[in-house]
Amino acid sequence: MFKERLVKAVISFALFSTLFAIPPLPGASAADASCPNGYVGLTFDDGPSGNTTNMLNALKQAGLRATMFNVGQNAQNNQSLVSAQVAAGMWIGNHSYTHPDMTKLNSSQMSSEITRTQQTIRSITGTSPKLFRPPYGATNATLKSVLSQNGLTEVLWNVDSKDWNGASAAQIVASVNTMKNGDVVLMHDQYQTTLQAIPQIAQNLKSRGLCSGMISSTTGRAVAPDGGTNNPPSTGTKVEAENMTKGGQYAGNISSPFNGVVLYANNDLVKHTQNFATSTHNFSLRGASNNANMARVDLKIGGQTKGTFYFGGSAPAVYTLNNISHGTGNQVIELVVTADDGTWDVYIDYLEIN
Repeated sequence: MFKERLVKAVISFALFSTLFAIPPLPGASAADASCPNGYVGLTFDDGPSGNTTNMLNALKQAGLRATMFNVGQNAQNNQSLVSAQVAAGMWIGNHSYTHPDMTKLNSSQMSSEITRTQQTIRSITGTSPKLFRPPYGATNATLKSVLSQNGLTEVLWNVDSKDWNGASAAQIVASVNTMKNGDVVLMHDQYQTTLQAIPQIAQNLKSRGLCSGMISSTTGRAVAPDGGTNNPPSTGTKVEAENMTKGGQYAGNISSPFNGVVLYANNDLVKHTQNFATSTHNFSLRGASNNANMARVDLKIGGQTKGTFYFGGSAPAVYTLNNISHGTGNQVIELVVTADDGTWDVYIDYLEIN
């Protein structure tokens, strides 16, 4: 714990982004006249815990929304609390599976910590997180690369409540009271002092014309809640897998669990040529594994691997890779299996490009 306190005391800068949208609280809207001075990002690490229910009740009663950076094994052991977080109007982020110092791990171990948590949260909520907060705020170039491969953005903070360092409720309130439009604060799920600070935090923010918001992928700052849903209507291109060109030895059409394509082995693929006027898009793939094992399919554009979609079970799910950079003009998009170990097949329904 001393190490955690030391690192968190030293690292107090922020890299921001966004994660999936969830149903808004009653009365929430994309812009609110009661927030003339903008929005701040309230974040809570290390949950869910025995304190989560009380924390959610306090946040709801205070009219606040927050980003909950959950530890994967805690989420797995407390699935109903993760569902309660979503129902309460919170956003869910990835905080690793076992809360290690990620900089002490190799890239394969990092990927396991990340993908196990993605799979766990997706299996509970139906949606994968888009943000990752490294335990202890410890990060390096290897971790950033692994996060990029998994379509996740690293998020630190620029205001530290010091609740992890024994700060009193009054001290936590004072820290949050320094926040300005766009700022993100580090807090934790499990501390009673943080829980006690919630009502005063809400009152102070209101008196200062500030509201709690989400973290924008466009600006990297806290902004108004987007008022979206887990699966917003697409305004881009949707390509059915069965209409794509198949490649590899075993790729074939399927009619269950949806009309689509199955990729059985490494180098099985489907591909589609898309004309891009701009060089950055989001790619959402609906698919499933043929069993309980995690299935993987790489996204390649112009022959370059841009990320990996993961499907952790036989129930169809949508996995999104955000802000993928690529060439313009006609580009060949491939969905290809490269990591099959013989324990799973991947089913593909459709690809959406936004």
